[in-house]
Order: sequence, then C-alpha cells, then structure tokens
Amino acid sequence: MRNGYVLPLALVLGLAWLRAGSGAQGKPADAGAHLAKATFAGGCFWCMEPPFDKLNGVVSTTSGYTGGTKVDPSYEEVSSGGTGHAESVEVLYDPAKVSYEQLLDVFWHNIDPTVQDKQFCDFGHQYRTAIFTHDETQKRLAEQSKQALEKSKPFAGQVLTEIVPTGRFYPAEEYHQDYYKKNPVRYKFYRYNCGRDRRLEQLWGKAPAH
Repeated sequence: MRNGYVLPLALVLGLAWLRAGSGAQGKPADAGAHLAKATFAGGCFWCMEPPFDKLNGVVSTTSGYTGGTKVDPSYEEVSSGGTGHAESVEVLYDPAKVSYEQLLDVFWHNIDPTVQDKQFCDFGHQYRTAIFTHDETQKRLAEQSKQALEKSKPFAGQVLTEIVPTGRFYPAEEYHQDYYKKNPVRYKFYRYNCGRDRRLEQLWGKAPAH
C-alpha cells in the first residue's frame, strides 16, 4: 500500500488464499564442500527465488523462515507475525561462478529497502528486509554493499535493510518451493496485484526480470 494504492478487501483475501495450502519440507540442498550459502529476506519468498535462480552459479534456492525464535514454524505461524521469523530465501551457490557481491546486487534490486516491516502489499515484521550473514566475510561485504548503496542510491529514502548473523533456517512447506514454476498464473497474479514491479521500477528505474 504505497503512494495511495489500496488493495480492495476481496483482492487482499484472494492474495491470502493464493498463499495458503498444504505441504511439508523444502527443497533438498547439496552440501558440497565447494558450495556456499547466502540468506536474504525480501518480503514474499515466492518473488525472491526467480532472480537468484537465473544466475549462473546458483545451484538452488529454498524458501523458508529465519531470524526468529519459534522452532519448526509453519507458514501460518510465521505469516501471523508471532514467531519473529522473516520469510527468507537460502541461496546455495558456487563461489567460483558467482560472487557474494553479485548476489547482494541482485538482492538490492529486487527489494524496497526504504521501508521497515513491510514489502509492497505485505505488512508485518515477518516481511522485513534483511541480509543474514553466515560468516565475517559476508558481514563485511554486506556492510560495504549497504554503505555503497547509501551513497549511490537512485531514490531519496534511507536504506533500512538490516544486516544480522544468520540463525537456523527452516525450509518452508513444499508447496511454497518453486512456486513461480509450479503455479505461474497464480504467481503472476499475486506479483502484479501486490504492486511489486511497479514499486521496483519507481525505485530502480526499471523493474527486474522475473
């Protein structure tokens, strides 16, 4: 709900219905020693998988929950806002093919970093933006990236995205994984009506491919 855009109640209920369902575990991850993990929160995790999946060197993306205290949270619990977790994506990647700096650049251009506890039509602490760092190198690079963005940003607002150490990551239910591939029509309907690309274009000048 930005710039006076208000979603009708029926549409809000429809978007909530689209994001409901049943399922179990997330996608399995290859734990190869040559691979690394990066974790980002950028609002709806459905919309954060596609930009990373497109990168050469990204092995997999997993939608899930992190940053809170609830053990083994369900989607319903996280979306209610009582767990402290954020909807997030865990990116498994090959550092020899894609750098962490490149992942950070993709992350920034797919979020609205100027708001707290919301992204586009989704409101609540569970929809905050965050970079969850796995080690000191990631922390340093994330902080440098944020500082550089604050100097070069093409928008007026402050960069409010938090940078925090990662905690345990809980894969979301299976029906959330690769949602944009499994349910392309519903995904596009949600993304369009949530105003994500409209806002990204306002911020960055051009909406990212998805």
